[in-house]
Amino acid sequence: MSFERPAPDLQKLIAAWEEFERGEQLPGKVLANLKTAGLPEVLQELADAGWTPAG
Repeated sequence: MSFERPAPDLQKLIAAWEEFERGEQLPGKVLANLKTAGLPEVLQELADAGWTPAG
């Protein structure tokens, strides 16, 4: 039986980050939440698309 990761959820990513900014979660928990919400996939997709930060 294999495990399929769910699609990235941008709303969950934003919510996890906002909880951290408000001081409601410890960094380790935030990182876990970001990972399970799909941050690695989002970052890889951005890199593959050639996205660069505006600045």
